[in-house]
Amino acid sequence: MSTTALLSFTFVALLTVITPGLETLLVLRTALLVGRRTAMGVVVGSTLGCLVWAVAGLVGLTALLQASELAYDVVRWLGAGYLVYLGVKALWQSRRPVETDEPAPVPSARAAVRVGLLTNLLNPKPGVFYISLLPQFLPVGQPAWGAVLVAVHLGIGLVWFPILITAAGRARAFLLRQRLLLDRLSASALIAFGLKTAADAR
Repeated sequence: MSTTALLSFTFVALLTVITPGLETLLVLRTALLVGRRTAMGVVVGSTLGCLVWAVAGLVGLTALLQASELAYDVVRWLGAGYLVYLGVKALWQSRRPVETDEPAPVPSARAAVRVGLLTNLLNPKPGVFYISLLPQFLPVGQPAWGAVLVAVHLGIGLVWFPILITAAGRARAFLLRQRLLLDRLSASALIAFGLKTAADAR
């Protein structure tokens, strides 16, 4: 693979990671309302989810998402339902007034990883991303480079999100004064993402 192709992919991967989206929302929400450690659990889970999609893309399984509208829609609707579930659950939990200095309930690391993992596994877009983007950069007859490109993409995320979590941690003390509003706004955003996912055309 040429240096130009590798750098070009790295730039594209960087843009996809830092552009605000569902993953950013989940990580920021967790970092602000719960804490850094739990937010990193979400990052680990979402990274594992991307890795599953990447492996599926490299072996051709995600081609089903492009070839079969039914397969794509099934994954899309499952993902939309899960996001709406997370949002409704968060809104329900925020119905109880809380004191500013009352600590937020801390989910287990396993629960945080599970949220990140399921959110990405039930989102067909990472699969479409890998199967549509990777072939454009892979040298002909050298599929092993696919693993390198996947590692670059995931590595960027593992660098970027801890930076984002650290920045959120510094703002957490101030924002916790508005925890109820922040909780409800971010929960509503999750529901909106879920509805958008359900309504998105292929």
